[in-house]
Amino acid sequence: MKVILLEDVKSLGKKGEICDVSDGYARNFIIPKKKGVEATAANLNNLKLKQANDAKVAQENLENAQALAAQLENSTIVIRVRVGEGGKLFGAIASKEIAAAVKEQTGLDLDKKKIVLQDPIKTLGEQTIKVKLHKDVTAGLKVQVVEE
Repeated sequence: MKVILLEDVKSLGKKGEICDVSDGYARNFIIPKKKGVEATAANLNNLKLKQANDAKVAQENLENAQALAAQLENSTIVIRVRVGEGGKLFGAIASKEIAAAVKEQTGLDLDKKKIVLQDPIKTLGEQTIKVKLHKDVTAGLKVQVVEE
């Protein structure tokens, strides 16, 4: 019997795949546990429509990420901090502060988890940090740290 998997099944296949299994396995395990459905013409058509829709949504997400990356590449974020003797910062600037500054200065809502910082920023000056917007799109954001 051919079944369309609705979720990943160990040693059988991944979600959305069409697999050939024995009738008993399909009737007693896969279908009752909602891990798959029988591969009828209607279910195959639904699968094709769902895959086409998923591809369209993925393409839209990629285009949105590329547009956001272009905006971030062209902007410089200025963060004002208190500085002690010798130009040392009080504390450090983490991704949370950078995300808040981006929201305040550009109006773009950027998740702090997307900002890739090896270490928090602890010095004055301009640095370029990476922002991972999509699995295929990474932008460089200029952050300028100045004295308050």
